[in-house]
Amino acid sequence: MNIDRFKHEHTEILDGIAALRTLSRAGVARNAAEIARGIVSMSSVIKLHLGAEDRLLYPALQQSGNRTLARLGARFQEEMRSILSAYMEFARRWNTADRVIGDAEGFRADANRVLKSIYDRMRHEDRDFYPLIERHASCAEHQAA
Repeated sequence: MNIDRFKHEHTEILDGIAALRTLSRAGVARNAAEIARGIVSMSSVIKLHLGAEDRLLYPALQQSGNRTLARLGARFQEEMRSILSAYMEFARRWNTADRVIGDAEGFRADANRVLKSIYDRMRHEDRDFYPLIERHASCAEHQAA
């Protein structure tokens, strides 16, 4: 299974988080419009990414014949539901410059909590989950050859 697409989307999302962090540090009120645009843009990538995982990755893991990958995939998919729910609430709350300006400290607190959970999750997938999938795919290819 080729997961390059998923890894590329992780990079896009992590870059988006880094950009929001940079904008926040430079001044939430001064950069509110850019922050709101960044949130909207990142939301599109996150929805696309998670939709593809749900349609392609997790079903493939369930059908892989590898019980460890199937269980791990199911666990990751389930855990992501609460992370996604928190992110979608965050995105709805902070998707306009007026809302960001209206409560800069609230935005900061939410961003620190929600974006950190996404960041941590993606790093965990990049470090532990995706390499396991790639090792399994590599073994399967060698066995088929």
